[in-house]
Amino acid sequence: MLTNILGGAGRALGIPLFRRYWTGHSLASVGRWMYRTAIGWLAWEMTHSTSWLGAVAFADLVPTVVLTIFSGALADRFGFMRLIRLSQILAGALAALLAFLILTDVIGIFGLIVITACFGSAESLGQPARMSAVNAMVTRKDLSSAIALGSASFNASRIVGPGIAGALILWLGAGAVIALCALTFFLFFLLLRTIHIEEAKPAQQRENSLLADIGSGISYVVHHRGIRFVMIMLAATSFFIRPVIELMPGVSGQIFDAGPGGLAFLLAAIGIGALFASLLLARRGEMQGLTNLLIFSTILTGVSLMLSMQFGHIWMAAAFLAVMGAFMLSGNVAAQTLVQNSVDAPFRARVMSLFIIFAYGLPAVGAVIMGWIAHYAGLQATIGGGALVMLLFWLWSWPKRRDMAQRLEASDAAKGH
Repeated sequence: MLTNILGGAGRALGIPLFRRYWTGHSLASVGRWMYRTAIGWLAWEMTHSTSWLGAVAFADLVPTVVLTIFSGALADRFGFMRLIRLSQILAGALAALLAFLILTDVIGIFGLIVITACFGSAESLGQPARMSAVNAMVTRKDLSSAIALGSASFNASRIVGPGIAGALILWLGAGAVIALCALTFFLFFLLLRTIHIEEAKPAQQRENSLLADIGSGISYVVHHRGIRFVMIMLAATSFFIRPVIELMPGVSGQIFDAGPGGLAFLLAAIGIGALFASLLLARRGEMQGLTNLLIFSTILTGVSLMLSMQFGHIWMAAAFLAVMGAFMLSGNVAAQTLVQNSVDAPFRARVMSLFIIFAYGLPAVGAVIMGWIAHYAGLQATIGGGALVMLLFWLWSWPKRRDMAQRLEASDAAKGH
């Protein structure tokens, strides 16, 4: 009955191991969005500067660029669950430390950046493992639905997390919000202690050096035409569109003259659109057509973001941002599913670490650059210009759609080379 109603999502949630993991991961995702909303608003209150907002976002996400590639190689060697557990206990400890420093009023903008960078490092340790572990919990048939369900919970947390954070910041302050975040990380860690999947044993570890493993993973992506195509499309969205989320406190305060409530409202609009799209994709549960979805999402994300900045009313902006969130999520889920479907198993965590760098690390670079440009040109012009660039990537990708679909959507991963 559940399968008839939910389609592929029902099949995936019918697997007990995946269902437990998905529940704990969803809880931690709410905590992460509460944390990011709180530190963003705290940085804005301290400085009222888009440049500092970009710097804090950079500190949070730059470890994704620097460390995640090592995390992927470590996950392929030592197993996924070990790294996920270590990541969660470190994230909880750092969030608890930051909450204490805020509540005792001894934190400044530089201290916030340092702790944020450490937190980002802890998060990056477990990211490739978190993505790759799903493959050990579901069948290939249910992979697309499982990935979409993960995106659904992530984007539901964009609604719940900022909503809780916005209310608690007004009522109790940022310190209490971050303390609650630490609790969610510790709870996920305790749940992970009860989840066991097949782990790599020392006898199975490679004789090559860690750097050699990383190099072979990069070479694999470069020479795999289908995965390389996906990574380019992902990079475009991550660099020119995704940084708007990190700059949203400035959008709320500078363009719409709104406070924490306005920030939570705009972020929730993006999350609502993304949640709606992810639920549809989870129920769909099919591989066919995902390449076209990735290509169309590129141009439609840019158009909707551009329109969101053209009106001075926060409700109009929220409506277009919801559309942007839907297409941005659709492109991300399509990209991740196509990569997971095409990659050879021995390279999975290393390839997913590169995916994470492109999907979540590049926005850190984009946030710094766009924050700096916005300081001189204004947020509306900067965000609109980034959206226009997406047209060029759409024009480049459109003629390649049939060839890439044959490489990426085939059931036999070897056909994707």
